[in-house]
Amino acid sequence: MGPDALALSGIDAFYGDSHVLQDVSFRLRAGTLLGLLGRNGAGKTTCMNVAVGLLPPRRGEVAVFGADLAGAAPEDIAAAGVSLVPQGRRIFRSLTVRENLAVAARRSREADAWTVETVFEAFPRLRERSSQIAGYLSGGEQQMLAIGRALMMNPRVLLMDEPSEGLAPQIVADVMSTIRSLKARGLSIVLVEQNAKLVFDIADDIVILNSGRVVLAGSAAELQRSGIDLHQHLGIF
Repeated sequence: MGPDALALSGIDAFYGDSHVLQDVSFRLRAGTLLGLLGRNGAGKTTCMNVAVGLLPPRRGEVAVFGADLAGAAPEDIAAAGVSLVPQGRRIFRSLTVRENLAVAARRSREADAWTVETVFEAFPRLRERSSQIAGYLSGGEQQMLAIGRALMMNPRVLLMDEPSEGLAPQIVADVMSTIRSLKARGLSIVLVEQNAKLVFDIADDIVILNSGRVVLAGSAAELQRSGIDLHQHLGIF
């Protein structure tokens, strides 16, 4: 077996004097989907920020396919193949759909590399809106664009932070179908979600955070069979 696609080991991270991640460790196996769960404020988004270099850890290691990138600049981590679909989408609202995709393009020699055209094939609605200013898209269309923009970087590891947030149920179903298809292509994915039921339906492995610490970790199937009170950690189920 090769190295893990992404591994956080013994991560301590701070915002100012606030110790937000405390000895956090988890690993994303290559070609699998890991669900990162927890209540609001548990540290999920902070883990994503550490993984992409937006928040350098004070202690610990971040490895991408075996290469230690803790403290590396975001552009170096992106060049190593890590791409983020951020919470809140953060599209370039004044650019068109096509321009949003083009600005994120990263060359790849792979035969199945993502291009504007292949993103449009995955999201036909974006093709229909290709010349539209992104700020005028619906919430669901903006989320599709955020995912498509991340794919234009041709990542080996895709981090998705709350992709279903604020979307209508049918749009959520469409987004989850897209995530399933990306997983089927062999992409390694970390999915941060408030909707744990969605995550357990699609994830291979689960990590649950509480107050900046890992409190549960294991395969999705094992955790569902274990009888552990997930409501205690998530407030749901």
